[in-house]
Amino acid sequence: MTRFDLRAADLRAVNSLTKYPSIPTYHELDPRNGGLLESATAFPGEVIATEKVDGTNSRLVLLPDGNYLIGSREELLLARGDLIGNPSQGIVEQLRPVADRLIAGHTGGVHVYFLELYGGKVGGAAKQYTTDPAHFGWRLFDVMLLNDWEEALTWPQAQISAWREAAGQPYATEEQLTTLAAEAGLDLTPRLFRTDALPETIADMQALLAERLPATLVALDERAGGRAEGIVFRSPDRKVIAKARFQDYARTLKRR
Repeated sequence: MTRFDLRAADLRAVNSLTKYPSIPTYHELDPRNGGLLESATAFPGEVIATEKVDGTNSRLVLLPDGNYLIGSREELLLARGDLIGNPSQGIVEQLRPVADRLIAGHTGGVHVYFLELYGGKVGGAAKQYTTDPAHFGWRLFDVMLLNDWEEALTWPQAQISAWREAAGQPYATEEQLTTLAAEAGLDLTPRLFRTDALPETIADMQALLAERLPATLVALDERAGGRAEGIVFRSPDRKVIAKARFQDYARTLKRR
């Protein structure tokens, strides 16, 4: 087996390999105006619905040599042992203790814990979760378990990007994710319900959102606005995943 060495690694490749892919909308986006079309994502069976938290996508990258990286969705912000990290949106400050805890039990491979950091001063939705700019929360929503990493790190950037966006990254199943979260002492994004059938029309999906998630379940204080962003739907094996955001449905139906 090739020995991983963070100091010798191509960090551009590591960054691209460990980015979170785009999640498609449950109803297809109209490229002409950004509205929704009536064509919906097909799920093969049971669907798990979870709250989509409106914060900043953050990642903790556990590496085979015992090092870790902390990143935003697009950038790597800190490597283990760095004295100074990129302060972007408070990701490093809030999640460095979590990374220190996780790496202590890491046994190899490239494992990436994806968390939504929210509250504080994170984006325009922060006030929906807290009135205190110093109060942050985070929820685990996915884990990538890349144990066969050697070849992938030799691919050119275009190949890595295509692999990532074509669902090539090996993600934990719902059962594995639940176990990993418990072992790490991390809370998952709220699990809302399970179903074998989702609404097919845009109007019916808007009604489901309003009924099933009238307010966020992760507010950090009672005085916060409390408005939820939406729901993520996934199959138990995570082979199919899609998102439904309140604002997309409201905008589309208003145009009608």
